[in-house]
Amino acid sequence: SIFDTSLRDGEQAPGASLNIFEKVEIAKQLIKLNVDIIEAGFPVSSKEQYESVKRISDLPEGPIVAALARSIEKDIKSAASALSSSESYRIHTFIGTSDIHIEGKFSNSRYGRSLNEKRQTVLKMACDAISMAKTFTTDVEFSPEDAGRTDIGFLVDIIEAVIASGATTVNIPDTTGYTMPLEFGEKISDLKKRVSNIDDAVISVHCHNDLGLAVANSLSAISSGARQVECTINGIGERAGNASMEEIVMALKVRSEYWDYFTEINTKEIYPTSRMVSSYTGIMVQPNKALVGDNAFAHESGIH
Repeated sequence: SIFDTSLRDGEQAPGASLNIFEKVEIAKQLIKLNVDIIEAGFPVSSKEQYESVKRISDLPEGPIVAALARSIEKDIKSAASALSSSESYRIHTFIGTSDIHIEGKFSNSRYGRSLNEKRQTVLKMACDAISMAKTFTTDVEFSPEDAGRTDIGFLVDIIEAVIASGATTVNIPDTTGYTMPLEFGEKISDLKKRVSNIDDAVISVHCHNDLGLAVANSLSAISSGARQVECTINGIGERAGNASMEEIVMALKVRSEYWDYFTEINTKEIYPTSRMVSSYTGIMVQPNKALVGDNAFAHESGIH
């Protein structure tokens, strides 16, 4: 499955801001592109975010519409309310799970005094959030934020617990773009071996491009059992961006003899989608960008 987060994580790119009209137009284009899931925004974060998620949910027929929510009650209620007019929608909830995130975000002693106590609080908050989201929809996704740097034992525990609570997709984010492709693939394989109920959920991955490896990491994860990839048009997103959707889709398509996997993307719509996102966000596509850059199919010498 292709989970497009251009309108949520993509819009968090420095300098990118989209108004509601532009977001809805991009969503219509993503429907033409035939993505499986559109992550439309983070409804609780502002009135504009809420409204744009609502407007995208109102679009007739199309992919599953998802909205992001922290693992707290008001976020989940806001997401459910914004999504409620969609025929099929997903609530995507997340919580920080690495020691760095836990010590930083849950430093208050009310979350527990020791790291272990805080971890148990985080695990309970995650499970409560899933249970609550399930009262609105059967389609619930969970992300352990900063999974790339999370203690593997705790990662196994929390993933097992959220699946038992009803999560249907578990997303493994490389939040800081820190992981190497072999290492990331092994992490997915490790989770498949160690999480007893992993077959009850779809494994997703969400890779950042800080070291230029987001697409390589995503493809490595597919080889190891991931069946959903979270990506953006032109690879836009926070800092160095996200995995580039067009590169993942075309790698699977062009090297089909190498993979048993395919996407339902209408590849003829990749270029128009790239241009629309570039013009609305004001983020230019670098000329040598793979597949959609101006120079991608141009060359000076005749030797290739």
